[in-house]
Amino acid sequence: MRAALWFIGLFGIAVAVALFVGNNQGTVTLFWPPYRVDLSLNMVLLLLLAAFLLCHAALRGLSVLTQLPRQARRWREQQKERAMHHALLDALSHLQAGRFLRARKSALAALAHEEALGNVPHGRQLRATAHMVAAEGSHALQDTPQRETHLAQVLECAPLDGNAVELETREGAQMRAARWALDDRDAQLALERLAALPQGASRRTLALRIKLKAARLARHTEPALETARMLAKHRAFSPAASASIVRGLLLELIHDTRDTGRLQEIWLNLDPEERAMPEIAIPAARQLVRLGGDRSQARAWLLPVWESVTARLDGLSDGHLQALVLALQDCLDGLDSQWLARIEAASRAHPREPRLQYLAGMACVQRQLWGKAHQLLSQSAPQLDPGPLRVHAWQQLARMAEHRNDGEAAALAWKQAALGG
Repeated sequence: MRAALWFIGLFGIAVAVALFVGNNQGTVTLFWPPYRVDLSLNMVLLLLLAAFLLCHAALRGLSVLTQLPRQARRWREQQKERAMHHALLDALSHLQAGRFLRARKSALAALAHEEALGNVPHGRQLRATAHMVAAEGSHALQDTPQRETHLAQVLECAPLDGNAVELETREGAQMRAARWALDDRDAQLALERLAALPQGASRRTLALRIKLKAARLARHTEPALETARMLAKHRAFSPAASASIVRGLLLELIHDTRDTGRLQEIWLNLDPEERAMPEIAIPAARQLVRLGGDRSQARAWLLPVWESVTARLDGLSDGHLQALVLALQDCLDGLDSQWLARIEAASRAHPREPRLQYLAGMACVQRQLWGKAHQLLSQSAPQLDPGPLRVHAWQQLARMAEHRNDGEAAALAWKQAALGG
């Protein structure tokens, strides 16, 4: 169908040309004394059209000839730009492959090409990227002076009053600089570089990760704890990892506290879930007792953990139960009747748990219930595992025997205490 249409079109054109050429009524006469030339009007029109086409082709050819030097210069510039981009890509590839010396050389080559070209589109961003690659390679090569020099060049190529891309480049360079300081074990410098970031950039996950490591390295436990909680909120770690990091920082903060008021402030700032954690409540209560704090307050901190024990004995591991009993033993002074009732109820509910029997016996000693205390300690002492609880149980039995003037029982109890550890 298309061939038929073309054929019909060509036929129409041929008919139109034939009519145009055949209808030759007009003439054009040219006088060149003593000559006279008569030409048909159609011939003159065709000659004018041919002359126009010839002039147009000549002008186009002349234009092409005059543009050759400019095109050659543009071709050379394109080749230099390609060499510059190729060198930058090589630098990035070498950096990723761990060839840091080659990466720095390629980055310097890209900078040399850019300087030779002069005005390059996005030149400042390209220079900043090349200097950043060179700085990263210098850091890996432990060349600190070169690293700092290239870092200064990056910050110069990405000023604070630049566009959005340049600001992003500057913020990225500052984060990398903080990471380099952290690798050099200079936590203070890392924190200073992070503090220079804008507020929005300082709350990004990458910046918070660096801040957490720097704060832990600098022993700034409280800022590290706040940062870890923000990272957990942003889901930067898995739930288990976040809980482990926050728990470790809380324990470090509790152990480093040397004032009861500060310890109480830390406790009040904890979440209810954290207060109910045995890993937090038990060390906090023992630290409060060591600092000479109120024993009743320490028992109040241990109450949620104790309720979890009485509700389900398997709620804690053996280590946690042992630590709980030791913590309650430390704060038995001034034991009230409510706590005595709780301890006795737990010992009756779990008669096969010698640690609870031991704790009930020590509570009876505190309340001066000597007969009941002797019965509970005598039952629990042989069943306790070797360790501080067993030693304390036999020592208390020895003191009670001495108080009764029972020398033989006291000597046997002191001997068992010596062997109990």
